[in-house]
Amino acid sequence: MLTAAMALSMLQLFLLGALGPRLTADLGVSPVLLGLTTTFGFGTAALLSPLGGRTVDRLGPRRTLVALALVASLALGLIALAPGAGLLLAAVALGGVPQALANPATNKAIVAAVPPAARPGVTGWKMSGVQLGAFAAGLPLAALTAAAGWRAALWTAAVLALGTALWAARLLPPDPPAAPRGRVVLVPRGHVAWLAGFSLFLGAGIASVNTYVSLFGDRRLGLGPTAAAALIAVLGVTGIAGRVGWSKAARPGRAEWLLALLAAGSVGAALLLLASTGAPWLVWVAVLVFGVFAVSGNAVSMVLVVQRAPAGRAGQDSALVAAGFFAGFAVGPPLFGLLAQSGRWQDGWLLVAAEFVLAAAVAGTWAVRDRRGGMGGGVDGGVTRPSARGAA
Repeated sequence: MLTAAMALSMLQLFLLGALGPRLTADLGVSPVLLGLTTTFGFGTAALLSPLGGRTVDRLGPRRTLVALALVASLALGLIALAPGAGLLLAAVALGGVPQALANPATNKAIVAAVPPAARPGVTGWKMSGVQLGAFAAGLPLAALTAAAGWRAALWTAAVLALGTALWAARLLPPDPPAAPRGRVVLVPRGHVAWLAGFSLFLGAGIASVNTYVSLFGDRRLGLGPTAAAALIAVLGVTGIAGRVGWSKAARPGRAEWLLALLAAGSVGAALLLLASTGAPWLVWVAVLVFGVFAVSGNAVSMVLVVQRAPAGRAGQDSALVAAGFFAGFAVGPPLFGLLAQSGRWQDGWLLVAAEFVLAAAVAGTWAVRDRRGGMGGGVDGGVTRPSARGAA
């Protein structure tokens, strides 16, 4: 259930990326406007995330997961109806609501129902749902698009989202009575601030690849729309493996250093995309590396949130870290789109590499400071935390 919820929360992003060549042709959407769809969706998610986290803490995961799936279904249906850019952008903005709820609701469910020792593995599996969405967009839904059109693929996704809402309502245990309203925390502190900063730069790079790699494969490398969409599917499959594997390895005391390692590997993926302009076959290697490293960084950051969240704060802490990630998603694609529209694909991939370098720098700096803080008493942002081995 949690895996399905995460898949739905990001499905529109991957569909817009996989269907980019067809949308630019059928709706007259320019590369810059294609990037703005990501900005509208994730800008909304970033703004709503602090409120979404507090809402999850107050109402419980069942109510919010049902709402997530219903809103996702509505947003996908509106995209399918879009006659042009106006309704498309409005529908994508509405799709920011499930994105804002997804990590807080699923992490809250994990903290409530999963023993501490099993949480990293469960978190990895639920985070793999995002990449399951990438696979669905890049292969079965792209194949349906080739046979029946992109609107049919979006209507199919909307029906699946509606079915997931009914599944959540039947499967999940009832939430406790709504908690009293509390103060919404807008500014992250301590380890949450570091994770949000890391997620900002990581998200900017990931969103650019998700949004434009299919268009790059079609326009610059000559793969054709269907093969170019398959790049998203490959990214999705490797991302599932990467998120599950790295999350299981993210034990307390080790997870902090994994973030810098994953960001460094992401730089390699961006450089492979740069090199593929001269050797097109490298694009397949690039998306494999990208799936293993870049998309796994967000999963490991959520493992750290679950491990370190104080009682009653899993929803808000998850939302603040997710807000940083979504802000990166909102900023990255428009910048890349300006370069892509002028044919400067290589400069675009250099920009992505620089964003991943900054993510690695933030993660490495925090890991060093966190270790020193642990040696000096284990105080993180004003909250005394357990030793590394007992942090879960």
